[in-house]
Amino acid sequence: MLLDLRELFVSDGAVKDAAYPLDMTGVDIGGEHPFTSPVDIKAHVENKAGIVSVVINADFVYCTVCDRCMTPIERAFGYTFRHKLIESLEEEYNDDYIETPDLTLDLDELASSDILLELPSKFLCKGDCQGLCQKCGHNLNLGDCDCDKAEIDPRLEKLKELLN
Repeated sequence: MLLDLRELFVSDGAVKDAAYPLDMTGVDIGGEHPFTSPVDIKAHVENKAGIVSVVINADFVYCTVCDRCMTPIERAFGYTFRHKLIESLEEEYNDDYIETPDLTLDLDELASSDILLELPSKFLCKGDCQGLCQKCGHNLNLGDCDCDKAEIDPRLEKLKELLN
């Protein structure tokens, strides 16, 4: 959604709101498409004392698998992003402001990049997930497997001899 900000930059106290579903179902993350339904976006743009700012609320359900045990996970997220908007930057690069030289703001691009940057790098089904057995692949959250755990890595066999 493209927002026209002309009125906001010239009128102190001007406000503009937008609410719409953002389709991110085509986003590929690690070979998966974790956004199974649209992201609910609510944006509020306001000029307060000559400073134009945008607040974006994004609510969505994220479906993936646990990075340790491969159990399917479905999590609801709700993020709030705040940005200050300016017409042009004097410096070449500045993280504090979003530049809007043509006085328009692409909410889709801004919201989707904010969401993707905010997502956790690892997803676990629970904080103490045990993962999978390295030998048989059994989910250790469901109980122990019958694999021999006493087997020593052959590369460390000489160290065991030194300790005995």
